[in-house]
Amino acid sequence: MTNPAERLIDLLDLEQIEVDIFRGRSPDESLQRVFGGQVAGQALVAAGRTTDGERPVHSLHAYFLRPGSPGVPIVYQIERVRDGRSFTTRRVTAVQQGRTIFNLTASFHRPEEGSFEHQLPPSHPVPDPETLPTVAEEIRGHLGAMPETLQRMARRQPFDIRYVDRLRWAPDEIAGADPRSAVWMRAVGPLGDDPLVHTCALTYASDMTLLDAVRIPVEPLWGPRGFDMASLDHAMWFHRPFRADEWFLYDQESPIATGGRGLARGRIFDRAGRLLVSVVQEGLFRKLGG
Repeated sequence: MTNPAERLIDLLDLEQIEVDIFRGRSPDESLQRVFGGQVAGQALVAAGRTTDGERPVHSLHAYFLRPGSPGVPIVYQIERVRDGRSFTTRRVTAVQQGRTIFNLTASFHRPEEGSFEHQLPPSHPVPDPETLPTVAEEIRGHLGAMPETLQRMARRQPFDIRYVDRLRWAPDEIAGADPRSAVWMRAVGPLGDDPLVHTCALTYASDMTLLDAVRIPVEPLWGPRGFDMASLDHAMWFHRPFRADEWFLYDQESPIATGGRGLARGRIFDRAGRLLVSVVQEGLFRKLGG
């Protein structure tokens, strides 16, 4: 299996080992810790597998408690908190090597007609994704060639990411930059027709670039890193159906960073400008070597 989108589907296909207990694999990659979006996506799959399948996810709230170890399976234990007439609630505890590393509460809502609708549009017009360079093209344009380590990462990347603003490489390029970032994203291949897979795939993607908005005023996104950062919590609200293998715009901003923590929030739109998902996350930032 060489297609990164197929590998993502496989990563989200958990093994049921007991009633309300699932096991997910964690790729043995050269990472300091398991990617948070992977744990959140797998936990949401586990929660969804214990519902009737007729109620889409409408929100999740999660805490990253400990860093996960790459290459070690993660066990997801489900608590069936509520099965109501319109809402279903599940609580998920992710355990690795006997220690809880992650907690998630997910709510599922039976679709119903609303009496009114409104939404705010994207913060500013953006170019179409096909007109923007890929990350690999921007790296080659700056460095002249793609380093082998980045080539390996690119081959495993399940999402095509295209930054609306060009990548910044040097400290003088961030002078006066606002804590905002926008990217177009989509899975690099088809993800099938299961809505839960698309929801969990987008949950995976939502953790990939959101904290960029916190870093933009203090260091270039590419090049040497001056800070170690880790996700502390993550919340999402799903407003409309979508496909994660079609282009979506992730509009991100950081309203505040203080006390070693940075808050970021994002809005995810489809190409027609419809708001699909809202995201909020806080991250821990520590100066490397400090």
